[in-house]
Amino acid sequence: MGNSFSNISAFQSLHIVMLGLDSAGKTTVLYRLKFNEFVNTVPTIGFNTEKIKLSNGTAKGISCHFWDVGGQEKLRPLWKSYSRCTDGIIYVVDSVDVDRLEEAKTELHKVTKFAENQGTPLLVIANKQDLPKSLAVADIEKQLALHELTPSTAYHVQPACAIIGDGLHEGMDKLYEMIVKRRKSLKQKKKR
Repeated sequence: MGNSFSNISAFQSLHIVMLGLDSAGKTTVLYRLKFNEFVNTVPTIGFNTEKIKLSNGTAKGISCHFWDVGGQEKLRPLWKSYSRCTDGIIYVVDSVDVDRLEEAKTELHKVTKFAENQGTPLLVIANKQDLPKSLAVADIEKQLALHELTPSTAYHVQPACAIIGDGLHEGMDKLYEMIVKRRKSLKQKKKR
């Protein structure tokens, strides 16, 4: 399995944008991936950016440049600029905040409909799965209407708990696999 992914290491760094409503846990995910420990965060006004070399799974050793963009309503128009021409999109959802899932769905569908984002692999992190009353992955997938995304958009929903790191490496592996598959497909189309 490692051989099929080895060609991606020739790329300098994958560009990954992390989006989601405010308080979903984006920055907690970012710093859990960076430091492998919980970092107490404050609401992101603007963005955070980190270069991270992934340390586990099939994506081990892959360098990623993450852009964690604030999720407050006034910052969401900026998402288009940050998500344009990225290798992958991570969309973090608070699995307990059922009241805001419709809003999360609306914003997610806006981002994936931008022409530059058509077909960009999408990892949905169903965060806060450790809490009581968190929705199951199947329910989140249904509430976000992921089946309505364009057929060219590969996605995966990963249950996770950013505070302790559960599910994050598995999710990054899935995103990495989708990115590699998309690059191979685009390369084959160019040869035709």
